Amino acid sequence: MEAMTSHPAPEIPTNDGGSRLHGEFKVPGGKLVVVDLEVKDGRFANVSLSGDFFLEPDEALVDINAALTDLSADLSAADIAAAVAAGLPEGATLFGFSAEAVAVTVRRALSKATGWADHPWELIPPSVLPTQVNVALDEVLTEEVGAGRRNPTLRFWDWEEPSVVIGSFQSVRNEVDPEGVARHGVTVVRRISGGGAMFMEAGNCITYSLYIPQTLVDGISFADSYAFLDAWVMAALEKLGITAFYVPLNDIATDQGKIGGAAQKRLANGGMLHHVTMSYDIDADKMVDVLRIGKEKLSDKGTRSAKKRVDPLRRQTGLARSAIIQAMQEVFAERYGAQESRLSAEELAEARSRVETKFGTEEWLYRVP
Repeated sequence: MEAMTSHPAPEIPTNDGGSRLHGEFKVPGGKLVVVDLEVKDGRFANVSLSGDFFLEPDEALVDINAALTDLSADLSAADIAAAVAAGLPEGATLFGFSAEAVAVTVRRALSKATGWADHPWELIPPSVLPTQVNVALDEVLTEEVGAGRRNPTLRFWDWEEPSVVIGSFQSVRNEVDPEGVARHGVTVVRRISGGGAMFMEAGNCITYSLYIPQTLVDGISFADSYAFLDAWVMAALEKLGITAFYVPLNDIATDQGKIGGAAQKRLANGGMLHHVTMSYDIDADKMVDVLRIGKEKLSDKGTRSAKKRVDPLRRQTGLARSAIIQAMQEVFAERYGAQESRLSAEELAEARSRVETKFGTEEWLYRVP
């Protein structure tokens, strides 16, 4: 498979025979930020910030350009944002953007940060696989994208066996009731990302994984990256008549309650995993029989019952699970030009191998007893 991860930032010829770099960033829920600049001797020059944002006082635009001028092009997004913030006059107000948004835009101009449109996207529809293989694939495909051997990809899960998938740092004994697991024939699996446990039966939830290069979230805070990466999902749900939103850090909710949760993992090779499980039609009695959902975990959710936290998409949409997944796939494909693809034989073989050596072993499962 030939993979491509990004396109170079466009260069605009200048009168002196050099070139200007151009970057754009649409702030999630905010405004468009645009920057044009040059790099001379490794430093920013002739900086011009623009966009449809609001800024008071008006003169602060000059201050932002001045703050960026002569900065090293090797600075991180955090350092660029700090310089912009330090250069703002006291009392300046930024509407629809931030110093961090300016930093992302600058990094995009330098091709050190990328946008959705910079990548050729692939979409893998659901196919039934053992839960352990699904978890192993998350590691394998994230590595493949980080290494540039696979294009950024959205993959929908499917499975048959009842399972509990626990977070990378969770304790098995604290999260799972062994008697309930045995009674219901549940497979317990540990994933590579953090976050909480998921109870999964065939057809009871919708799970998808995004495998992306970390350049897509360069300069975006860890917390903000969740909503940024799931904006397409919110649009798909809106299309189905559901207004959903993020509850920090990683819960997805509607005005009727929580409907899902997200988790992430960043790898050293530049790949990143972002995956989400959303409730569709969960058997709440069985869930509380299998998971140890304690009062402390529920205390900050404003509810005393685990059952009240399960607010299935089936009830809110009246649609079949397959119809909801289809709507999600259509919105993603329309937004980002994603082409349908499939898992390669090599990727599946590697995932199955890792089940044998890692994800199916007691050493991995009980790494936090």
